[in-house]
Amino acid sequence: MDATGAGLESLTMVRHGQSTVNAAPYTGAEEFITGTRDADVPLTELGAAQAAAAGRRLAGFDPGFDLVLCSPYLRARETARIALVFLSTPPVHFDERIRDREPGVLFGLTRIGIQRRYPDEFREMQRSGGFYHRPPGGESWPDVALRLRAVLREMHGHVLVFTHDIAIVLTRYIFGDLSEAEISVQTSAQVRNASITRWERGDSGMRLTSYNDTSHLG
Repeated sequence: MDATGAGLESLTMVRHGQSTVNAAPYTGAEEFITGTRDADVPLTELGAAQAAAAGRRLAGFDPGFDLVLCSPYLRARETARIALVFLSTPPVHFDERIRDREPGVLFGLTRIGIQRRYPDEFREMQRSGGFYHRPPGGESWPDVALRLRAVLREMHGHVLVFTHDIAIVLTRYIFGDLSEAEISVQTSAQVRNASITRWERGDSGMRLTSYNDTSHLG
């Protein structure tokens, strides 16, 4: 039996603030980023301000947090560092299982770039759908869900997580809030930067109490 989330009393997930990639204008080019690893993409000035606003909002949560986890990617680490100034929490634990999806050979490419440079892979992506497609050297959405299930089983008490949009959407999937068909739509409905999503334990398990909340951003 999968006891995912059995030890949780509440789970609060924060997407990182705006990154330099999020802020890059779409120009119809084949690439949206060059010269850096996905793990090293930083926040913008706006993203840092968003992280501070999220921290001020989190400071009002009652009860507080027993455990704080963070993706090791720079944009998530910077968000956590800024936000946690406003809270009194245990030390942050960095866990690679809550990192962003690994895109493999498709990293940095726009949809146009994939179609032009990897036409066979683009056709396979169209055939299998975004949920199940696994690019060479990368992960499918279920691959990410598998590592999320593992870390969720280890969580206890009231937990705060700084992570990425895919982790938040897939946690909804794992907890039964979204079906495969619904989550396939979510692949193009991005969770907003510095948004807060929260589950609390109810009589029937973990209950989604807020999703993609950015009211603290003004």
